[in-house]
Amino acid sequence: MRILKSSFAVVERRAEHAVKFFYSHLFWHNPGVRDLFPVSSEDMERQRDRLFAALTHVISRLDGDDETLGPYLRDLGRDHRKFLVRPEHYAVVGSSMLAALAETSGEAWTPQVEKAWTEAYQVIADAMLAGADASEDPPWWDAEVVRHLQYGQDIGVLTLRPHAPFPYLPGQYASVSSDRVPRTWRTYSIGNAPRPDGTVDLHVSRIDHGRLSTALVRETRPGEVLRLGAAGGQLTFRRSDRPVSLIAAGTGWAPIRAMLEELADRPPDQDVRLFVVARDCAHLYDRPLIDAYGSSCGWLDVTYITPAPGRHRNEATERLATALSNRGLWPDQDVYLSGPAQFIDDTARLLEDLGARPGRLFHDSVPAAAEHGQGGRPLGFAEWLLNRPAPHWHNPSARAPREH
Repeated sequence: MRILKSSFAVVERRAEHAVKFFYSHLFWHNPGVRDLFPVSSEDMERQRDRLFAALTHVISRLDGDDETLGPYLRDLGRDHRKFLVRPEHYAVVGSSMLAALAETSGEAWTPQVEKAWTEAYQVIADAMLAGADASEDPPWWDAEVVRHLQYGQDIGVLTLRPHAPFPYLPGQYASVSSDRVPRTWRTYSIGNAPRPDGTVDLHVSRIDHGRLSTALVRETRPGEVLRLGAAGGQLTFRRSDRPVSLIAAGTGWAPIRAMLEELADRPPDQDVRLFVVARDCAHLYDRPLIDAYGSSCGWLDVTYITPAPGRHRNEATERLATALSNRGLWPDQDVYLSGPAQFIDDTARLLEDLGARPGRLFHDSVPAAAEHGQGGRPLGFAEWLLNRPAPHWHNPSARAPREH
């Protein structure tokens, strides 16, 4: 690992060159592979940016001490089958990656460095191939749009009926693809607990220049068929004897809503505090439902956080900090956070300062902002290989463009 990290420090200084060389080498020597990638130049440009961030994420965890890397790579291997990647593609990607690293490293590329990178890549590929081979799920589920609700110009809730049973837990997300934007997958949170009829609600917020989110919010109609990738994410409810706080920002409300549905069916023994944050009152798109929960569930206390009328939306974050500081009892709470990466980072840091225990702060893993834009799960090799999913937040100005 020391050799890898030293070598990677050299490559980091020429990251843009390394990424461009990788894709040029891959497509020049394997022209058929280009058909697996997004069509638009904008999506490919973002794809290049994501490659280096993903490589950083994986390499930093190859020292054997991170017990999450193996399961994570196996899950990615299972998941990336929806990109139509076959086992033989791993070899050509590995060849182009080594070529790019060698080109970028210059005189620092020695036989020992090449051996270390070759072995590291093989570890990644083997784990992902094992995950793909072991999966009994289909690569994707076809799902018909049976209802489309639009809130303003930028938020949509799509109800889908998968053609086959689609397994998931409340709080998880699913990647989505549409023929309107070929070869593009983005990740959206599921906004309901499992239903007898098998339908699922996807909460989608449109971002500027987000081709898939725009298509889903403004163009998709009932009767169309979308594709769903396997559900993922760790933001699922852990029942305990402790009180609970749920904190949601924007369309990060979706997984919290799904968990609330689960709690409504099996009421908890402890009180639950719900904080719903939005950039203005108009974006509290599910308020009637939230109010109904607040009225009917004696164990639930609801607090809305928005800016004062006419004030900048960032005031919502300031008001949330004040509300959390005033409520107290954080050392005793299990806390569930859902929203953009920066929101989760800032809120978790504040809660720890207020006494919350890190082991009781639950959210999907969010790498540093520079690594992957708006938020969501960590990047992995399969996702920068083809097309990375994206987050569940409706405020594109706060982070780099991504769809969720």
